Amino acid sequence: MSPSEYTRIFITGATGYIGGTVLSALLSNPKTDTFEITALIRSAEKAPLFNSIGVKTVIGSNSDLDTLTSLASEADVVVATANADDLNAAKAILRGLKKQHEQTKKVPILIHTSGTGVLIDQAAGNFTADKIYSDLDIPKIEALPKTQPHREVDIAVVAADEEGYARTYIILPSTIYGIANTSLVSLGLQNPHSQQIPLLIKTGLARGQGGVVGKGLNVWPSIHIDDTATLYITVFDAATKGPDETGHGREGFYFGENGEYSVGELSQAIAKLLHELGRGKSAEATVFTDEELDKYFGGAWFGSNSRARAERARLIGWNPAHNVDSLYASLMSEVEAIVAKQTA
Repeated sequence: MSPSEYTRIFITGATGYIGGTVLSALLSNPKTDTFEITALIRSAEKAPLFNSIGVKTVIGSNSDLDTLTSLASEADVVVATANADDLNAAKAILRGLKKQHEQTKKVPILIHTSGTGVLIDQAAGNFTADKIYSDLDIPKIEALPKTQPHREVDIAVVAADEEGYARTYIILPSTIYGIANTSLVSLGLQNPHSQQIPLLIKTGLARGQGGVVGKGLNVWPSIHIDDTATLYITVFDAATKGPDETGHGREGFYFGENGEYSVGELSQAIAKLLHELGRGKSAEATVFTDEELDKYFGGAWFGSNSRARAERARLIGWNPAHNVDSLYASLMSEVEAIVAKQTA
């Protein structure tokens, strides 16, 4: 194949939980032989292993804005998974895409990672919200204030599509769970653990007791890490087929969820597991104090509601395989892995 026949893909966050899983899925994509993938990574030591699986590397991070701009200017598709709140990094990538468009008249693709944290309220665990967001209801999403998590970056990404120099797709996973089991994990290149649930487990271990925010009445959606991978690939495949295959820009929001869970019930389940392992005083979760919320979570966001329906991706064939039962079934392995790491 000539260089012009390859799809040039630039990915950020490739050693992370989401990014590594998405990169592994791209490497196993039926069209992977037509991909030229470049990953921005921090560790030069990991470069040879990435190279061995056919991934080019550039050493740097999201704070290397000129590098982001340069790499984006040479990519047909940018997959950004590094930090949903890094506005400077997002703008650097957008500058690169705009530069490419101005020089070639091509319209490159950006698949950006946000999250359903953009929907959170101030419930502090004390109520279940009635408001549910569909990713097909654009006016409702656009009514979210800029002060919401991730929102300012999402607005900048959509604006690029509106200006016409990039086609943008924003993926908003919810609570991702499950220990990643990918080719990159087996090579020691990827973090296999999520953030939200492990944080709740680690906090329970640190205080010697599983905890809950307020009354635990708030709810969140969830998505298995493997279903997260298929969500990205479903959007990637549609986006690379052409501009009319699926919504982009204002209509390019893709929630990632397959069912909701009660955060209080999750907290109780973790408290019970910790107690069974002799790492919690009681099988009943106790309420976090304000001081604990600040110390361990940086506030009461774990008590928020985030209610979303992933309808847009399902319209283009995304079919998640794991439901909330899988979330609860995954908890013991998460707890055991964290305890093993802390006692190693």
